[in-house]
Amino acid sequence: MTTRKMKAAIFVAPGRIVLDEKPVPEVGALDALLRVTTTTICGTDVHILKGEYPVARGLTIGHEPVGVIERLGSAVRGYLEGQRVVSGAITPSGWSNACLCGVCSQDGAGTEHGWKAMGGWKLGNTIDGCQAEFVLVPDAMANLAPVPDDLSDEQVLMCPDIMSTGFSGAETAGVGIGDMVAVFAQGPIGLCATAGAKLSGASLVIGVDRLPDRLAMARQMGADHVIDSSRVDPVAEIMRLTHGRGVDVAIEALGTQQTFDASLRALRPGGTLSSLGVYSTDLTIPLGPFGAGLGDHKIVTTLCPGGKERMRRLMAVIAARRVDLSAMVTHRFKLDDIEAAYELFSHQRDGVLKVAITP
Repeated sequence: MTTRKMKAAIFVAPGRIVLDEKPVPEVGALDALLRVTTTTICGTDVHILKGEYPVARGLTIGHEPVGVIERLGSAVRGYLEGQRVVSGAITPSGWSNACLCGVCSQDGAGTEHGWKAMGGWKLGNTIDGCQAEFVLVPDAMANLAPVPDDLSDEQVLMCPDIMSTGFSGAETAGVGIGDMVAVFAQGPIGLCATAGAKLSGASLVIGVDRLPDRLAMARQMGADHVIDSSRVDPVAEIMRLTHGRGVDVAIEALGTQQTFDASLRALRPGGTLSSLGVYSTDLTIPLGPFGAGLGDHKIVTTLCPGGKERMRRLMAVIAARRVDLSAMVTHRFKLDDIEAAYELFSHQRDGVLKVAITP
């Protein structure tokens, strides 16, 4: 019997993700096989490409799938083959200790590579991902969310990771009505954090970046003020805008020591630093901005919430026209051209924010 093959973007070695052929996955009892209709490249995939985040050689990369159910496992109920669905980047089982403690994103943390297992992030991390013609979604009944007929693939493409992560940066920090919030870095996650802060009731949202196109997009996503950190000291400007008070919440969305420091220095006493960035090296907490540990600050971290209910809620926000993230798709590629897409995205050329990949 001939094994069915598919095209897939495969991690070969640091600096090399290539398009090659692999067998179409076999479907287990609780799994669903999706025919991928649209996916994208994440900043975390670039960390993988550069060798800054370790994954197994030969792994299919990608964790943001929109697709159609090709085949269902024998025990899967409540879904139909041919149904259009989205799956979160984080695919919790629903029954682990982490899930039952209400932290579904940490399902599986520490079980495979220590903290490098990155909680419930399996697709493109510990199992084959979705930059391919087909992807196998585990625990399908916990993870597949039907896409409303009136929403396009590109409208929901941010739900699996970028939207869920960015919004959770505001949610985890407890952004509330009347809060002042600064979001450091207006890449895709930072832009979603900006939108999430505004939706959470913040009265002042400040977007910080160095690129004019991203600052313009930050305004489109709800920022009341934007700061070009290549021209002014962003912390000094935040203090001016808040009349010396500092912000209630600073969201760090880049993953560098410099932006972490600035986020901490921008806080009011007792404020919250919400860390969303993926860090490649150890962080140092500066003594002064941290108040020698006596400033009543909170530092909170977040891994992208997943699961079908999270996806349903995010799509409901889009369907209700509370936010439109489709403008963040700035470039489109066929799967056949994914190596060129990686070259563009990893070098941040031509004003790229997110790319849509269609097999």
